[in-house]
Amino acid sequence: MSETWIEVCAKDDIDEEDVLRFDHAGRTFAVYRSPDDEFFATDGLCTHEKIHLADGLVMDEIIECPKHNGRFNYKTGEAKGAPVCVNLKTYPVKVEGDSVFISI
Repeated sequence: MSETWIEVCAKDDIDEEDVLRFDHAGRTFAVYRSPDDEFFATDGLCTHEKIHLADGLVMDEIIECPKHNGRFNYKTGEAKGAPVCVNLKTYPVKVEGDSVFISI
C-alpha cells in the first residue's frame, strides 16, 4: 500500500515544544515540534477518554493529556503514565520547504 502524504501546516505554525490539532477525513491527529526542531505525529485523542491532546502540555518528548494528566511519548506513542495504558498510533512526518506533511 502506498503512502498518502497530507499537508498539515507551515513549519512556523507550530512552536518548539508545542502541539497542533489537525483534522482530516473524520479523524483527529496531533502534530508536534520537538525542542530539536523535529516533527512528529500521533492520533489526536487520548486513548483513555478520547480528549484532544492538542489541548495538553508538551514537555520535552512527552504530551500530557489535559483531562487526567496521562502521559505519552509523542515520538514513539508509548503510554508513560496512569491512567493511560494503551499506546498512541504514530504517523510518518516529512518537511518539504516550509510545509509539514503526515502520511496516513
